[in-house]
Formats: sequence, C-alpha cells, structure tokens
Amino acid sequence: MRTHFIAALAVLLAALFLRISPLEFALLALSILFVLFAELINTAVEAVVDLVSPEFHPLAKIAKDTAAGGVLVAACGAGIMGYLILAKYILPIYGKALAMFGTQTDLGTVVAVLVVTIVVIIIKSLRGSGTPLHGGGPSGHAAVAFSIATAVSLNTADPLISLLCVALAIMVSHSRLLMKIHTMWEVVFGSLIGSLVTVIVLLVFRHLG
Repeated sequence: MRTHFIAALAVLLAALFLRISPLEFALLALSILFVLFAELINTAVEAVVDLVSPEFHPLAKIAKDTAAGGVLVAACGAGIMGYLILAKYILPIYGKALAMFGTQTDLGTVVAVLVVTIVVIIIKSLRGSGTPLHGGGPSGHAAVAFSIATAVSLNTADPLISLLCVALAIMVSHSRLLMKIHTMWEVVFGSLIGSLVTVIVLLVFRHLG
C-alpha cells in the first residue's frame, strides 16, 4: 500500500504540474482508486484465508494467487490509462531533453559501458565488498543496465524507446533485490554510477568529435 500511495502521489502531482484536463484527471484518479481498492480486497482475502486455513492448502494458495492477480490486472489497467493520458504531455518534453545531448558515437557508447564496468570493479575492490561479478556494492548489473539504457536513450533521442529501456534496467536492478544479492542502497548506487558515468563519457566524446 505504501508503494501504491507513493506512485499515486507522484502521478497526481505530475498531472497537476502538466495541467491535464479535468476529465483526464478524473480518469487517472479513478484508475488509482481502483488499484487501491484491489489491494484492499487482496489484503482482506489473505487475512480471511490465513484465519480459515492456517496450514498450507492448495485452495488457499489459489485464493491468494487469484487475489494478487486481481491487483496486477488493476495495476496494468492503471498503467495503460496513465500512459494514454500523460504520454502526450510528457513524451514531447522528454524528447526535447534528450535532443539537447545530440547524436552520440558508437565508439563513445562502447567506451561508456566499459568505463562503467571498470569503475564498478574499482569501487568494489576499494570497499572490499563482494566480487567483481557477484554481490557487494555498487551493483554491477544495475550499473551496466542503466549505462546501456542511458546510452540508448541518448543515441535514439526517442522518448518511448528511452522509457522502455529504463523500465528494463529497473527490472534488471529489481531482480538483484529479489534474489537478495544486493541491498537497495547498492542497487541505487550502481544505477547512479551507470547513468552518470555514461552521460559524462558520451559528452566527452561529443565534445572531442
């Protein structure tokens, strides 16, 4: 619920900032409320199932999975609604921001990813945490994923492709948390290193070019 409320607050603040129409705001609000409603129902179902069947039971698992699936469907619907409403406001602004960096070189992109990898290994060795390819901070997977996402974003200057790549990088980073290989701080640290180092390297190559 905390995650849903934070996401809802961010979307509503963005909607107010972008000055969307009252109808669009109402549709966004209804979508958000539907997700929160689904989450409340999911919590209620889980509580009742735990009360009725404290021990494991196949039917209890089906009930919980189905309730959780309902939340997922509601969230997907809200995501689609949010994209259809906010895309026409956000994508042009984001596209202009990407265009400010200009077209990058292929060599710069390769060098950026390599530099990110080297920087991560150096920081891990200095901190004495994990190994170059596993564990410790910063997260190498998150760093490389966001490095590639940043490079693709600046090379294509296409806001939709950029957002899809960033979403993929977030999923890669999130998988490190789910596998309990990294902490949240290590993943965020790696993500920042990947993005910032890539931007710096590409700007340097653009200046030299």
